[in-house]
Amino acid sequence: MRKVIYLLLLPVVLVILWLGFKPNKPVNNVTSNKYSDIDTINSKEKIMEQKIIKTEEEWKKELTSEEYNILREKGTERPFTGKYWNYFEDGIYVCAACGTELFASDTKFESSCGWPSYFQPIDSSRIIYKEDRSYGMIRTEVICAKCDGHLGHVFEDGPPPTGLRYCINSGSMKFISKKK
Repeated sequence: MRKVIYLLLLPVVLVILWLGFKPNKPVNNVTSNKYSDIDTINSKEKIMEQKIIKTEEEWKKELTSEEYNILREKGTERPFTGKYWNYFEDGIYVCAACGTELFASDTKFESSCGWPSYFQPIDSSRIIYKEDRSYGMIRTEVICAKCDGHLGHVFEDGPPPTGLRYCINSGSMKFISKKK
């Protein structure tokens, strides 16, 4: 009986090892050193004044099907397929739903994860952090504070100076070039 159990568990263990499974620590503790510059009370008050509230039907009319899936249904694009994963022009990345400036190109770095990666947002008050326990993992979801659009996740394996990696779906953003 034990041999049968071991034989059944062996493929599962091998798949986990093959995929390089490593549980990511959630980054949702706003009192940590990495988020010490966030004034959460003032940020929330500022955001609530400008909050965009629309029905799902309104969002469906305004967004492409890919944008809607990512921003409103918390979907994701396949790695290495988004238009910005390997894009390094000078400019600003804005929320595709509301136009909020989220990330500057000078904070973008090559992380080899297949999605655009940044080490910090333009302004931390433009981001909401929420624990995400989907797909058997514990991660920290990154949400646009102005429209509640799902952007991606943040992990604690990024480069200096923050040590953070904001792993963001290309379909949740639009790029505004600084070139004229």
